Amino acid sequence: METVLEKLGISDVNDGVFDGEWRGSGAKIDKISPIDGRRLASVRTASDDDYNKAIARAHEAFSKWRVTPAPVRGETVRRLGNALREMKHELGQIVTLETGKIIAEGEGEVQEMIDICDLAVGQARMLYGLTIQSERPSHRLMEQWHPLGVVAVITAFNFPVAVWSWNAALAAVCGDATVWKPSEKTPLTAIAVTKICERVCRETGADPAIFTLLMGDRKTVGQKLADDARIPLVSATGSVNMGLNVAKTVHGRLGRTIMELGGNNALIVAPSADLDMATQSIFFGAVGTAGQRCTSTRRVIVHESVAPKVRRKLLAAYKSLAIGNPLDRKTVMGPLIDKNAVDMVQHSIQRLKDEGGEVLYGGERLTVPGDCYMKPCLATGKPDFDIVKHETFGPLLYLMTYRDFDEAVAIHNNVPQGLTSSIFTNDVREAEKFVSAVGSDCGIANVNTGTSGAEIGGAFGGEKNTGGGRESGSDCWKSYMRRQTNTINFSSELPLAQGIQFGAGEGSGTA
Repeated sequence: METVLEKLGISDVNDGVFDGEWRGSGAKIDKISPIDGRRLASVRTASDDDYNKAIARAHEAFSKWRVTPAPVRGETVRRLGNALREMKHELGQIVTLETGKIIAEGEGEVQEMIDICDLAVGQARMLYGLTIQSERPSHRLMEQWHPLGVVAVITAFNFPVAVWSWNAALAAVCGDATVWKPSEKTPLTAIAVTKICERVCRETGADPAIFTLLMGDRKTVGQKLADDARIPLVSATGSVNMGLNVAKTVHGRLGRTIMELGGNNALIVAPSADLDMATQSIFFGAVGTAGQRCTSTRRVIVHESVAPKVRRKLLAAYKSLAIGNPLDRKTVMGPLIDKNAVDMVQHSIQRLKDEGGEVLYGGERLTVPGDCYMKPCLATGKPDFDIVKHETFGPLLYLMTYRDFDEAVAIHNNVPQGLTSSIFTNDVREAEKFVSAVGSDCGIANVNTGTSGAEIGGAFGGEKNTGGGRESGSDCWKSYMRRQTNTINFSSELPLAQGIQFGAGEGSGTA
């Protein structure tokens, strides 16, 4: 552990603020690993003065970065991707040490950073506008995209670096500076990545403050970012309550938001489904990251004709699950992020029982150092249970049945959240209907693949209480830029649109 931290530049006590210089004059926090309860290191967080200096420096960096040609900006991001490649193993380990993710998932998250850097490099040469046909002679009508400003990125513990990179890599090629407020539960990963960003920027001549870091809690950093009129866009990942508070504040000053909030993701298993594929996807979706993904599978809606088989297959998978140290590559599920997370899942299991649900397997807390481990819980539930409509952020999976396809879709959509969804079927009509306007109401709808594990090439995000934001691929780059429509008259006349004639008297010219 000490070797990994040393390679990544993590000391026993670390500054949690970076804007070209490292400092931190606020409260000190200790990072305790959920793996075994050991202290990894400490971090000095931001004070009010640190905050103000950092935002000023980010604006200074933006003023220079925005006039740097986009392909040149892309070169810095290209080198960042290569630097992340060189440190993939070490970064994957620190993700695991801080979050408890199994090492394969930790390294997979670093790969997401690498992939989005690759995507952003290409995007740097494709920040396209449009040429539009004007109704007026000798006029050119066009639109173009300009850098937006300083972008705040608020990330959650469960993906401590990937979600930052979705925003930061694209924002960088778009000409923006980013200010990153990571979760206080994963400070060391953020510091390690920011140190890599600093080194790359110094090598390319970019101002390192384009990747500013502000470690702190909601009061000292989070709320300030939402309030700050100097920040035109706030991208926030977290709970629905957090998102509502941030959105009200930012929109109250007419700023923009990208929100990635709750998910209560369901997977439908149809009679024609490949049941081996379906159960494998359910198992990973429900147990991966100890059920702490926003895309985790939380509800399984199974046709009654295949429900007994699916139940047997899932029970066998759950009973064979290897729980333990996530740094051991044989481990399938590690700890939850902290003791409170386990308490919260235990509370949800009790609520399920109180409403009439049945635990089929698991749910017990495990007596392991750190007190962050539990067996994943497989249970029955009904669509109208309050707890089933609530997102429990942990390894709690509900099984329920349906008789006809429309009933399955209705059950699927009858929750407040709308992030990701899946159906396993070999019936082309069911598949097409599921991804149609009358099918899944989620931002992501999959056929014959699970709810979890989205690729960076597509836009990521959801509807309803998920927040409506989109990040990562497709045309999400537009969120980090401001659109400008231009009309250029290259004639000696002054015609108005819609053929309006105005002030045609002597000396007034032609309208």
